[in-house]
Amino acid sequence: MPRIQVNGVEIFYEEHGKGPETIVFAHGMLLSSKMFSRQIEALKDRFRCIAFDFRGHGNSEKTASGYDMDTLTQDTAGLIKALELGTCNFAGLSMGGFVGMRLAARYPDLIKNLILMDTSADPESKENISKYRLLNFIARWFGLALVADRVITVMFGTRFLNDSTRAEEKALWRRHLISNNSGTITKAVKGVIDRQGIHEELDKIRSHTLIIVGDQDKATPPEKSRRIQEKIPGSELVIIPGAGHLSPIEEPEVVNAVLEEFFKIRHEVENPE
Repeated sequence: MPRIQVNGVEIFYEEHGKGPETIVFAHGMLLSSKMFSRQIEALKDRFRCIAFDFRGHGNSEKTASGYDMDTLTQDTAGLIKALELGTCNFAGLSMGGFVGMRLAARYPDLIKNLILMDTSADPESKENISKYRLLNFIARWFGLALVADRVITVMFGTRFLNDSTRAEEKALWRRHLISNNSGTITKAVKGVIDRQGIHEELDKIRSHTLIIVGDQDKATPPEKSRRIQEKIPGSELVIIPGAGHLSPIEEPEVVNAVLEEFFKIRHEVENPE
């Protein structure tokens, strides 16, 4: 399994496909690079696809500290530079989106096109903070299994949760959630809960930006995405019907079609006949 040392931490990454451009995929909290498997499968014939695990997640190093968004952004910038990816495309969901916005605003030479999925530029909403802290406390001291079902209802939309044909898929992601190291993953959750907003920096972003959100997203509702679109010049917003907070998992074909169209248009703009 390929790992690389950046910013004082060992980061796991996967590389698939070849192409003149690279897409870097950044996952959401409690998940890993595996969440983008359907997107990578659809794009790897034309793009070099890099998917990595944030510190404390998946196969990356479990560190004692460094779970704030600024440090995760520095980790990611270090990864892009260490792999010599140049100016790349970046797709981040939720926590990955928090990092993507910071990268595009603060490291503009690294990001060509920015894709933000089910994310927010604001601090965590006050109504969520207390309940997330309680869930985090239970997970830390009594185990992730006790909070898994509650977390699943926040992460996924009603359509996915009620679809009996996808029960095995739901169980797979529940097992994935529980497999996290409770000692470090709760530090990562705290980093998300306590994050500062990035909204005031959004007008610095010059990357072509696509914003995707599920209309059933309870963690970062569509109004959060609309606030991002209003602040990033020329950005585009697509709302995915029937999807919750994990639209690339819940509605992969729809999300893939949106990505295909976005890159097709960008290619036509950059290569006029």
